Amino acid sequence: MAVSVHNPDALGPPLGLYSHVASGTGSRTVVVAGQVGVDRDGVLVGGQDVAAQTRQAYENVGVCLASAGATWGDVVKVTTFLVSDDLIEDFFRAREETFAQLFPSGAFPPSTLLVVRGLVRPELLVEIEAIAVTS
Repeated sequence: MAVSVHNPDALGPPLGLYSHVASGTGSRTVVVAGQVGVDRDGVLVGGQDVAAQTRQAYENVGVCLASAGATWGDVVKVTTFLVSDDLIEDFFRAREETFAQLFPSGAFPPSTLLVVRGLVRPELLVEIEAIAVTS
């Protein structure tokens, strides 16, 4: 499977670690439900530390992708939900650290960040979902 990302010349540069457009050639779509900062036992990682929850959520997305025969290189879209705009800066730092490992080429998938009133449990600060295309 091949994922190609680009930024159209008619748009300004992305406002963060993402590309404006991705396309994937393959025959199978993998949709990963929103993942949060809990470990395999359902225990919250990092308490109220959004960076720790973010790293765990990315790890959980990776586990889901692998279970479907996909990798981060197959991802064509990431959506993130944060419960407060006060968390954006710490989230960005954690994402930057994580993306340096997941996307060493710097070809980041399109991404949307939403600030929402809350998630399914009040202690959760971040939720991350992904879409991938594989052959």
